Formats: sequence, C-alpha cells, structure tokens
Amino acid sequence: MAKQPKKVVLAYSGGLDTSIILKWLQEEKGCEVVTFTADLGQGEELEPARRKAEACGVKEIFIDDLREEFVRDFVFPMFRANALYEGLYLLGTSIARPLISKRQIEIAHMVGADAVCHGATGKGNDQVRFELAYYAQDPEIKVIAPWREWDLNSRTKLIEYAEKHGIEITTDKRGEAPFSVDANLLHTSSEGKALEDPAVEAPEFVYQRTVSPEAAPDKATYIEVGFKRGDAVSIDSEDMSPATILTKLNELGGANGIGRLDLLENRYVGMKSRGIYETPGGTILLMAHRGIEQITMDKGAMHLKDELMPKYAELVYNGYWYSPEREMLQAAIDKSQELVDGTVRLKLYKGSVNIVGRSSPYSLYSQEHVTFEEDDVYDQADAGGFIKINALRLRLLKARDRKAGKNN
Repeated sequence: MAKQPKKVVLAYSGGLDTSIILKWLQEEKGCEVVTFTADLGQGEELEPARRKAEACGVKEIFIDDLREEFVRDFVFPMFRANALYEGLYLLGTSIARPLISKRQIEIAHMVGADAVCHGATGKGNDQVRFELAYYAQDPEIKVIAPWREWDLNSRTKLIEYAEKHGIEITTDKRGEAPFSVDANLLHTSSEGKALEDPAVEAPEFVYQRTVSPEAAPDKATYIEVGFKRGDAVSIDSEDMSPATILTKLNELGGANGIGRLDLLENRYVGMKSRGIYETPGGTILLMAHRGIEQITMDKGAMHLKDELMPKYAELVYNGYWYSPEREMLQAAIDKSQELVDGTVRLKLYKGSVNIVGRSSPYSLYSQEHVTFEEDDVYDQADAGGFIKINALRLRLLKARDRKAGKNN
C-alpha cells in the first residue's frame, strides 16, 4: 500500500476549485497543506488568496512574483522559435506550466513536503504538463490529482461541498460562470460552457484584454521594437525589462483590437476543444521577431528553423519543456539568433499588425544586388547556367517518360 503523504504543496489560485481542493486535502487526505500562488501577470489581486488560505488554517503561504522570470526564461526562448501550435496558437497556457511546476517543486524541497498537488482536470492538457514537469525535477515526488480521484465531478457537487465546509463562493461562480478563464502576462484563455458549441460565435463579453477591432481607433498606431540576440529589448528606443516590454505590448495590442483567436485545437489527451484566446502583446512580438529575422538570418538557417518550429511547438503544448529534445532544439534555435539584432517598425490598426520597416547593423539585405537599376555586383547572365543545372533532372525525367510512352 502506498504511503500516505503528510505534507503537500498545492498550486493555489484562491478560486473555487483550488479552495475546495485545499479543504479536501485536509479532510480526506489528512495532509498539512502549503499553498503556492504564482504571480505571472494574470492581472488579479492575489492577496485574497492569502486570506482564504489563512482562513483554512494554512501556516505556510507562498505568493511569488514570477513575471520577469516567466517572460525572460520561458516566453522569450519560445518566441525565438516563433512557436505556433497547429499554425495559430501562441501557447500562452502551455508555457506557464513548467515555471509553476518548477517553483512548486522548489518550495516542496524547501518546506520538506513529500507531495505536490494541482487542480487540473482529468480531461485536459494541464495535468500532463504539470506532472511531466514535476517528475523531470524530482523523480520521487508524490503527485496528487484530485480530479482523478474524487467524485466531485460537477459544478453542482463542488458548490454543495463548498457550502458544507464553509468555503467562500464568489457571486459569479455561484451563478454558474458561463466560461472558465486562465490568464497570465502572455494571454488569456477562455473555454467551456457558453463556448462549447464551435458553431456559435463567442459573445463579446468573453474578451477581457482587447477591444473589438471595430471599436479600435480609426488612426493607426506606429511603434518600433528593438531586438538583441532575438529578444525584444526596447519599445520606441526605450530599454525595458522583458516583463515590462510584454506588458506594454499588451496595452498597445489590446487598445488596437489585436490578438484574438477562436481555435478548435487537438488536445494531447485525444479530444478536440475550443478555446478563445487573447494574446495582444504576443501577436505583436511574433510579427516583430519575424521581421527582424527577415533582414538578419540566412535563408538556409531560416527555412530549417521554420521546419523545426512545429515540433518545438508540439513539445511545449504537450508538456515536454524539460525534455532533452526541447533543449536540443532550443540550442539550435538560440544559435540562429546570435546576430538577430536591430529594430522593426510596426503598424497597429483595427486588429491587424503589419511590418512597415526593419533595420539592423547585421543586415543581409543588399540593395546593390536587388536593385532594378544598373549594378556592378551581379551578372544576370549567370542565372542561365544556374537554371539549366537545376532543371537537368527535370529534363532527364521528361525524356525518360516520353521514351516510356507517358505523355502526361
């Protein structure tokens, strides 16, 4: 029989689900609970989580501001890869889980806990992401996943349990919130309930960080984003920290209706799900990064990097941030970014973001070579031999087909 854990670190938001989990761990598991709340820029006041934990008798409460580490060590490396899952999703939820898990394990070691606990359900991706990250850092850690154990499998049962144990229920939850939300500095993710029918357009009230493109200003906003080694370092020539840059880009993107996505995606566990995502700053950052790569990266390196990107994105989505294959890809990607320095000018207007200029001290763009005017650096006659060499296999193939009587 497995040994019952005595002390557990709970990833705790202070919301209904994790508040119930806290009490459940105390009542059903007999555990001493340590709560950990990560400030990843979700835009919520976190002190209520402390008060709720204290009210439940929790003695050790951790509320950590991880915004800079989140953007510097997780978001920026991912954006060097231009990672998009299934061609569209900027992986806002996925990239937050490895950091939360890392800190949770650190706290467990610090306080002498023998288990960690998360509030992810048995249907979703997050259970995989959390637990792969836990085990990658502590192979012996005990993991408690209440949604895979308890019988509180409906909102009604959760509320009944909360009422029975005197757990505070916020008005919107008690009134059956129409959708669930996950948020951090990179994005917001909304799913469930009112959004479960993929044929029905998401109502406007779902969106929290962006005005609708129709309501965005009629005048375009122009900005310049500066890069060093593939990472954004400034906006309009003002140097900023990673988290400050993403915060500012969120403000600019949100005000211009940029970064909305209605996605029907393939979860790692096998089912399809619909998510409404808002990634205003990330959408601008991705376009800006591609812009600076256009002028600084060699064609072969850029095209190879684009081939690697879907695999990288899939690894992040599925929870393999701490895997050797992700680290191998990261090393190759980071090597490609060594001279990705310079400035990109962007136009933000009614839901769109477009590159309108780019410059770099390491530019590979040669106006002498591409000009339509007379030049002394390129002999156009050389192209004839280049084409004939590349066409040789096609010519031989067609000659063979004719000999075989194939006329197509």
